[in-house]
Amino acid sequence: MSLDLKLKRADRIYRPGELVSGSVVVSSKGALSHTGITLVMEGSVQLQLSAKSVGLFEAFYNSIKPIQLLSYTVEIAKPGKLPDGTTELPFEIKLEPMQGQALYDTYHGVFVNIQYNLRVDMKRGVLAKDLQKTLEFIVEVPTSNRVSSPPPEKKPAGKDEKPVSQPGPVPFTITPESLENVKKTSRKHVPNFKLSGRLDTAVCNINDPISGTVTLESSDAVIKSIELQLVRVETCGCADGYAKEATEIQNIQISEGDVVRGMSIPIYMVFPRLFTCATVAARTFKIEFEINLVVMLEDGHLITENFPIRLVRS
Repeated sequence: MSLDLKLKRADRIYRPGELVSGSVVVSSKGALSHTGITLVMEGSVQLQLSAKSVGLFEAFYNSIKPIQLLSYTVEIAKPGKLPDGTTELPFEIKLEPMQGQALYDTYHGVFVNIQYNLRVDMKRGVLAKDLQKTLEFIVEVPTSNRVSSPPPEKKPAGKDEKPVSQPGPVPFTITPESLENVKKTSRKHVPNFKLSGRLDTAVCNINDPISGTVTLESSDAVIKSIELQLVRVETCGCADGYAKEATEIQNIQISEGDVVRGMSIPIYMVFPRLFTCATVAARTFKIEFEINLVVMLEDGHLITENFPIRLVRS
């Protein structure tokens, strides 16, 4: 015997207000007795602290609980018997949040996870084993439809605060003088170089690639490669404090070897599904994204320029 869940949409992608429909499929050899079949739709945000933050926020660590976005239970079949062979039991549930909550994009991160699942349970007799099947489905929330909670409270902006991403091209020029995390005494050891270019926009539709160009105007040192790194910045917090962690999502090489000076190199990166989502600022968590342009010199030194970006969903 087997218990399965099938959705009508092959891609399993739904938006708020739509009907999540499909069928519960039960296969058995011979008649199958049961004491009820129920379907549960759940959506939640799971928060987790990194190991280095646990000691700083022990009270916060103990207060981290999943945020329930939606939870609905539907009775699929009353107690009884199912016939021999395969039986399909249809269902449909409207995708909408619980009162006082909002839906967010499905997102699989490191310290923040937003997941939506369907779970079907078949209860059986005392001597028989209950059957259960879980299926994840994908939720995409247009940015205009999202009701954002107030963002976590922050300290007054200082030198570490990133500027808010704005629509439009983002030109940049990178020289030894523009590097931020280099001590003045060490700056004289940095080889002379000049990089220029632009990102086409810092507010990106998540379904479109991020694009732009970069040009190595000059460099005294030999270039080994130029790479583009996509970074997630996840913030978890409550009244006791906030823990902010940046981790790499993906890294692509856009040039290899000592590139020709003055040649325009295209920047092009597709945002990976599930590992990115529309930028979120909720009451107890934030999900933000950044792009790092990394130039690796032949001697192993790295030159990095950071660009905060905002992802939206149309």
